[in-house]
Amino acid sequence: MTDLLRRSELALPACNDHMFAKGVTCGADLVFLDLEDATPVSLKVESRAKAIQALTQLDWGRTARAVRINGLDTPWCHDDIIDVVTRAGAALDTIVVPKAKTAKDVWWVEVLLDQLEEKLGLDKKIRLEVLIEDVEGLANAAEIARSSRRIDAVIFGVGDFSLSQGARVDTNFVPLGEYPGDFWAYARNKIMVAARIAGIDAIDSPYPDYGDTAGYEAEARRSSLYGYTGKWAIHPAQVPIANAVFAPTAEEIALAQRNLSAYREAEAKGRGAVGVEGVLVDAAHVKKAREVLARAALIDGDAQLVAAEG
Repeated sequence: MTDLLRRSELALPACNDHMFAKGVTCGADLVFLDLEDATPVSLKVESRAKAIQALTQLDWGRTARAVRINGLDTPWCHDDIIDVVTRAGAALDTIVVPKAKTAKDVWWVEVLLDQLEEKLGLDKKIRLEVLIEDVEGLANAAEIARSSRRIDAVIFGVGDFSLSQGARVDTNFVPLGEYPGDFWAYARNKIMVAARIAGIDAIDSPYPDYGDTAGYEAEARRSSLYGYTGKWAIHPAQVPIANAVFAPTAEEIALAQRNLSAYREAEAKGRGAVGVEGVLVDAAHVKKAREVLARAALIDGDAQLVAAEG
């Protein structure tokens, strides 16, 4: 995993500038202005200008600033990258790349960014998050996840993926019939494994039924068990749910502190493992405890504790 917070990633249509002020201040870890699916063809060009203005003029606080560009096979992608980076590159943290099918797709974006950053004298490297939302992309997930040092997350895009797979699902991507367990377990696990191989984060898919907050929470909790570190939100009401679900609980923090303390005490006595309330605690448990405490510190913004526990 990375040392970036990506518990919640809120999508805002780049054409709907009346949503921007509320969206970037709702507490999401990352907000992306969507130039792709959420922006109609007739508004692609003018929405790019709205995104640039939002990146440079609004106060985003701690929220990471991102845009989702149009697909590489569209006539807008090239100008999306050039215009946004040229006019707002210093205020842009992340570009979200849709529908990646192979590592070459990411390479194309990376080369263009390399050239632009050098030309513009930008000191900060713009990060990439890459959507896996096609059966070919899923087959190449590990290769895609490792294709660029700019990538800090891969995202499961269930909507387009369901079309690519030909799945019979409803508008919330739930199967139209009985199915045992998680219908998307294979895709979620494969993307999760690809992310871990690359040492980056995995972000779970959107949940279109934004009125069903209980359903969103249940799906977020399930993906957090897989190891996902965050989930997309398509409405501000989903943001606090994701922020809570993808943060360590008080019980997890207390357990981590207890195990780490017991292990350090045993280590000082020359032992490599210790029993704590009838449960063995060894080096693997210590690694997990440090991970939990580092994430809790990251959420609290305690940089010194993040470094100490990492």
